[in-house]
Amino acid sequence: MNRILIAEDEDRIASFIHKGLTTNGFRSETVADGHSAVEFARTGDFDLIILDIGLPGLDGFSALRRIRADRNDIPVIILTARDAVEDTVAGLSGGADDYMRKPFAFDELLARVRLRLRSEPGQETTLLKVADLSLDVRTRRALAADKAVDLTTREYALLEVFMRHPDVVLTRQQLLSQVWGFDFDPGSNVVDVYVRYLRTKLGTDRIETVRGAGYRLRAQ
Repeated sequence: MNRILIAEDEDRIASFIHKGLTTNGFRSETVADGHSAVEFARTGDFDLIILDIGLPGLDGFSALRRIRADRNDIPVIILTARDAVEDTVAGLSGGADDYMRKPFAFDELLARVRLRLRSEPGQETTLLKVADLSLDVRTRRALAADKAVDLTTREYALLEVFMRHPDVVLTRQQLLSQVWGFDFDPGSNVVDVYVRYLRTKLGTDRIETVRGAGYRLRAQ
């Protein structure tokens, strides 16, 4: 199981990322300052770092330089609220492998994490199966009763969450957080809309509405 270091000083964002990674089969540790990020990176216990630029004590750019000065080639994905092109260039030329601006949708971050870990040993399984439904998380191909199903990015992300939790009731808030991101309006009906899209493509009886609670992907 891959271990990921989250270096983020905003508790809400750090918790959001940690929960999302845990749900998707990763182990993660969170630190809130640049000095701790460097020290944890030196342990060699992590497979990837999600690194915020605006860390206290030692900013993300400086932390990244120290990590690379240690000849540590661990993949690093930078997070930042800054949108200047110069910051993007500085991050990538300083040794970052990828760069994401806040706010972001978790499914995009997850895709980037998996991309950077793809060649690493011990990565999670790439094929999910629930009854006669299968989903390849590497190629994003879905099969229902051996027939290919064409999914949009959001439909794929929502189905993946369901397939990682078969027969588990997932609330709308959980699905919003995992698929649409921490900044999405919790009062939106977007989950209901996309569940309807999946039912149209996969069959109406696969995803069950649990009244007053949420939705559940039936395993049988």
